[in-house]
Amino acid sequence: MLEEIIAALNDITGADAGEITPETELFEEGLLDSFGLVELLVQLEQLGKTLDVAELTREEISTPAKIAALLA
Repeated sequence: MLEEIIAALNDITGADAGEITPETELFEEGLLDSFGLVELLVQLEQLGKTLDVAELTREEISTPAKIAALLA
């Protein structure tokens, strides 16, 4: 799942391969904003995974690794 999350984030952000790692701070580094988060949620739903971000803090979804852990 981690690879799929990173691939989706690369697509959403336009990042180069390898730029986003499992520990990249998505919000702090300006790679993801609220619109990007919505795009990520849509792509995750297409993979059959859902997150209820209304119940999560920004810290809980701040890195690809943390997102993957929530989906495990």
